[in-house]
Amino acid sequence: MTAVRFAVAAAVFVLLLFAALSNTDPVTLRFMRVAQVESPLAFVVFVAFAAGVGAGLAAGAWRNVRLRRHLARLRRERRAAPARPGAHGAAPAHREPPIDAV
Repeated sequence: MTAVRFAVAAAVFVLLLFAALSNTDPVTLRFMRVAQVESPLAFVVFVAFAAGVGAGLAAGAWRNVRLRRHLARLRRERRAAPARPGAHGAAPAHREPPIDAV
C-alpha cells in the first residue's frame, strides 16, 4: 500500500510541477494603489496556498493550546475537590468500573 501511495503522490507532484511550469506568465498584483508587484502566476498561487496552510496550522495550534489549558484547569479542580462520601456519610463499598472499561 505504501508503494501505491508513493506512486500517486509522485504522479500528483509531477502533474502540478508541469502545470506550474506552463503557467509562468507574469501577473501584476496591486495593493490598494500603493504598491504593485509583478511575478509569475505559479509563484503567486504557491504563496497563496502556503499562506492558507499557515493560517490553518496557526488556528489549529491556537485551538490545541486552549483545549490543553481547559483540560489542565479541569484536572486542577478535580484534584482540589474533596472526596464525596457515599450514602449517610460512609465511604462507598464498591467502585463502578470506568465507562470505557465496560
